[in-house]
Amino acid sequence: MKNKIALISFILLLSVSFAKAQKTVVKANMLSPLVRTGSFFVEHQLNDNSSLQLGLLYTGKTWDDTQIRGWGVTPEYRFYLSDSPAPEGFFVAPYARYLHFNLENDANDEAKMNGLGAGLIIGQQYIFKERVSFEWFFGPGYTNIDLDVESGVEDDFDTGSWDGFTLRAGITLGIAF
Repeated sequence: MKNKIALISFILLLSVSFAKAQKTVVKANMLSPLVRTGSFFVEHQLNDNSSLQLGLLYTGKTWDDTQIRGWGVTPEYRFYLSDSPAPEGFFVAPYARYLHFNLENDANDEAKMNGLGAGLIIGQQYIFKERVSFEWFFGPGYTNIDLDVESGVEDDFDTGSWDGFTLRAGITLGIAF
């Protein structure tokens, strides 16, 4: 019973917090389907110059002979440098990222891949008619991958495009409220 009361209290507190907010934006990365990934974000204005964004991704793609299925989470803190209040205008955003993928190759070898990384992006977000958001962003990042091979050997799995320095980019479309 105490857990239910705590959960209801948390939901009510969260609802009041979002009701007082001037802007929250829910958006999707329009480039993600090109690599068989779904990438979605929720951005919440903290004040006129900053916001927090949480990104979630899911992928189920094949890279060379390896099928990759899994998810990732990317929190960001955005600094808006333009005259218009957040979440509109030019921004700089440091971010962190956690990735968890299951890998299986054509020989039915399996592995789990976990990645922890960080980076910095720049971008511009536009809000049209106070409801529709459009954004572009890009920037460098670094991810350290840990590969846990369950069957086969580590050389059976190519983590080169995930491990080390990467480029993060996107074009989003969303709804502001």
